Amino acid sequence: MHTSIIIGGTQSGSGKTLVSLAIMTALTRRGITVQPFKCGPDFIDPGLHKAVTGNKSINLDGWMLSKDSCLATYASAMNPETGTQPDIAVIEGVMGLFDGASGSSDEGSTAQIAKWINAPVLLVIDGRSMARSFAAVAHGFTTLDPELTFAGCIANKVGSANHKSLIHEAMQTYCPDIPLTGCMPRNEEITLPSRHLGLVTAEEGVLSAERIKKLADWAEASIDFNQLLANLPKRTVSAETAHKPEKNVRIAVAQDTAFCFCYPDNLRLLEKNGADIVPFSPLNDHVLPENIDGMYLPGGYPELYAERLSLNATMRSAIRAFSESGKPVYAECGGFMYLTQQITTDAATYPMCGIFNIQCTMDNRRRALGYREITTTADSILGGTGTTARGHEFHYSFAEENAPHTSLYAVTDRKGAPTSTSGYVSNNTVGSYVHLHFASQPKVPEAFVEACLQARNVHD
Repeated sequence: MHTSIIIGGTQSGSGKTLVSLAIMTALTRRGITVQPFKCGPDFIDPGLHKAVTGNKSINLDGWMLSKDSCLATYASAMNPETGTQPDIAVIEGVMGLFDGASGSSDEGSTAQIAKWINAPVLLVIDGRSMARSFAAVAHGFTTLDPELTFAGCIANKVGSANHKSLIHEAMQTYCPDIPLTGCMPRNEEITLPSRHLGLVTAEEGVLSAERIKKLADWAEASIDFNQLLANLPKRTVSAETAHKPEKNVRIAVAQDTAFCFCYPDNLRLLEKNGADIVPFSPLNDHVLPENIDGMYLPGGYPELYAERLSLNATMRSAIRAFSESGKPVYAECGGFMYLTQQITTDAATYPMCGIFNIQCTMDNRRRALGYREITTTADSILGGTGTTARGHEFHYSFAEENAPHTSLYAVTDRKGAPTSTSGYVSNNTVGSYVHLHFASQPKVPEAFVEACLQARNVHD
């Protein structure tokens, strides 16, 4: 048995990430096992969730994934094959509660996920410069969709005791059936720093022990957790149990501060298809793991570590040789940039692995942001011609081709309009700016593992 709650906001910038982290931290400090989730395609918030709970945060997305895929992902996390079974699922929303891939439906929104998994919403409202109007916002959000249930509202960024009193009075007068679960005072000491792709990542140590303590204290002083938890319904979910095929395929996965953007489902599904995941660090290691059959280079911030990545010439050479051997390599966004000829930043131009005949340059403006659907135009390590999968694209760099190429991907956006995004191929190495979510097309991880197995048989 477990409980669940979705923390939604009225809009981006309402403070739901900080409130979510504070709630997760306070619950964890109470000895409650928290399984964190994140609505939407984001990588940075899930890393912060893991830092405060100790558990991997899982993405739930109503555009990239079907309802059945989301429910299977949720059930798998709440019924882990190993480790402690969670007491509560805390799901951080994306953007505003009703915002997603459409202006006329809840597709891709936090509200959609809340209804799919039947979790009550705790609504975070930025209370700055509002008193009676706070109740108007709360009333509108809690009545727009009658299929949603609400655990209460959080008034965030409250300025004073008098401000808190006015919000309480307004809610009691106009929204007596919606609990005002907490009033969170403004606190600049716990605000998290950000950069061009969002908040600074957990891998860079932004959540110090002192900041985590302050987050928990902030929540404990402002929220009646006993009342909140008592009102959450208990539930059970069953996860599918499947026999893992004995393929003994070893896939090296880049995992360090430069490459930390990877959907946990991608690794779970590779393992489900018979792969053993072997972490390595292109930043810190000088040799590849032994006896590997394939490689996965996720996204991240290679531009911030371009000099170190470039100076690690032995690793760059090892990865290039692995690719040239014909063994499968899959790279996305930051991982793809690492496999090009060079990365140019404001500081300098840095040689990279040189697998793709492309050079990447950082820009001071965003080059792409949005959902993507890819359809492969040829057979590859991701499956046969016509394989479709969904994902997301978000980057500030742009790729310049040194020679024409034929794209492995035909790419469309969330509305079905074609985009200029490419899928690059060299030997059995595939790279692109698109972060694919493997749960959107289970044939992709199956095909990748099978390609690794075939490559091993060829080389044995």
